Amino acid sequence: PAQRRELRARGQRTMRKLLDAGSDVFATKGYHAARVDDIVKLARTSHGTFYLYFSNKEDLFRVLAGEVADEMQILAESLGPLVPGSDGRAALRDWIQRFAELYENNGPVVRAWTEAEMASLEFGRLGTDVLTKFTRVLTERIRTVAPPGIDPVIAALALVAMLERLNYYVISNQVRIDPAQMVESLARVTHAALFGA
Repeated sequence: PAQRRELRARGQRTMRKLLDAGSDVFATKGYHAARVDDIVKLARTSHGTFYLYFSNKEDLFRVLAGEVADEMQILAESLGPLVPGSDGRAALRDWIQRFAELYENNGPVVRAWTEAEMASLEFGRLGTDVLTKFTRVLTERIRTVAPPGIDPVIAALALVAMLERLNYYVISNQVRIDPAQMVESLARVTHAALFGA
């Protein structure tokens, strides 16, 4: 409900407190086990306050996922031209570093989103929309430099899959690798695939 009206500064702070509490609850309990009770307890608010801002936990999660989706779109559009040489690889590395930081900073939401996608067509569509927009930007950048025989769409999808899955494995503690080494390796592999070793 609150997303459809202007909020004053205090209302914005209260809504942010609920969103942050929701993110923490999703991180500890997962999407399906999280309850409004858990969120209001952590936010130290009442159920009435919660329902002034959100219809249910799905509504709160929709806002959190939308924030991450917006950040992903901004990140995708921030990728500059892909160019050969060490400067090009360094620029790509910096962009991949920002991708990894986005995943780390939004880890609870990303993990809950992955869980929610399995049970909700809405969140699955939102994930597909984010993937499509992200891939579209990468396809445009790759198209200008792709060597013969490399389909830019397939290359962009492969890059997104590689970036997304590896970062997901790291934030969900499925693999333990050095984050700096991960970013460097991803940048070198991607750059070498486009421009040669």
